[in-house]
Parts: sequence; C-alpha cells; structure tokens
Amino acid sequence: MRKQERYDKIIEWFSKNVPVAETELHYKDPFQLLIAVILSAQCTDKRVNIITPPLFRDFPTPEALAATTPEVVYEYIKSVSYPNNKAKHLVGMAKKLLSEFNGIIPSDVDELQKLPGVGRKTANVIASVVFNKEAMAVDTHVFRVSNRIGLTDNSKTPLETERTLVKHIPGHLLPIAHHWLILHGRYICTARKPKCLECGIREYCKYYSKKPE
Repeated sequence: MRKQERYDKIIEWFSKNVPVAETELHYKDPFQLLIAVILSAQCTDKRVNIITPPLFRDFPTPEALAATTPEVVYEYIKSVSYPNNKAKHLVGMAKKLLSEFNGIIPSDVDELQKLPGVGRKTANVIASVVFNKEAMAVDTHVFRVSNRIGLTDNSKTPLETERTLVKHIPGHLLPIAHHWLILHGRYICTARKPKCLECGIREYCKYYSKKPE
C-alpha cells in the first residue's frame, strides 16, 4: 500500500468513527491548559487531572502564579513526574507571560517556546487546541503509533515525525488528527501489547500486515 493511500484510508476511518477527539486534560481556560500540558510531560493525563484543581483554584491567573515560589507550587504537584523542575517552570512561565506577553498566551509556536517548560510539543498543543492552528504535536503516543502503523518510515525524532505528518495530513485536520493518534496509542495501539483485534484500522496498518498468523 502506498503511503498516501494508507493516510487516506486511516483518515477516512477516523473521520467516520471518531468524529470528536479532544484532549483528556481538564481545563477551563488557555492558562489552565498551558499549566496542565506542562505538567503532563512524561506523566499521565489522569494524574495531572487529579492534582490540578487545587492548583487552578489558588493560582487562577499568571499574576497569582508569578507571585508565589517554586517551593509552594511543589507542594501542589509533588505527585507528578519531575515536580521540582515543573514547579520552577510554572512560576517562570507565569513571570515570562507577564514580562514579555502582558499576561496573554501567545498563539505563535515560536513565541510559545520562549516560555519556561514549553517545548515544541507543548507549543503545538496550545496552538492547535486553543487557537485551532494547523499544528501537529508529537508526544510519545503519536511518535510510536505513526511509526508502527506506517504513517512514518522509522522516524528518529519527534520533529521528523511532525514534518512527515504535516506533509500528508490536510491542514484543517491536523488539530483533530493529533488527538486521533494520541487516543489510539493510549487505548488501542498500546506500547507493549497493541490490541490489534480491536483496531479499526488494522487492515491499513503496516505492523499488522507483517504479523505472523
């Protein structure tokens, strides 16, 4: 199967069977989502959703978060991965938002990456989810699933994966395609033991086509 044909078939299946796909992080405004995405690095959305309500309640604005210390924030987030670094990033992010962006979250991916704790993946998530920009965030699920099912050819880096996906997926579908691949990787195309018999796209999957009977 040609690569673009595989893309077309997979996109068609998801469009028909998963017309709504959204982040599983809980948030009420862009600032909350930015905090949640920073916290979600190498951590589950489920864990992040458990610890964010008190954090959002006590630090509802960039001003409030910038006025506290990493040591205080740590107590709210200590059950996530790398809490010390993330506490510093969150306070630094809030201060940078105020000093360089007047407290307004930028929509540009390059501008977003100027914020502490915001790498390219996080910037793309914010750009696509908040601003509906044609951006493709590549996390561990997207990276693994894309290589496994044959959307990419053994990409070595998330950036390589991102560029390939952007090339082959229509721009207006990139925001939802990001969630299609994440959710597929989280619940069906799992890392250790993919649930191929439950998978709706297995007939288009490069991995499945090579599996022994």
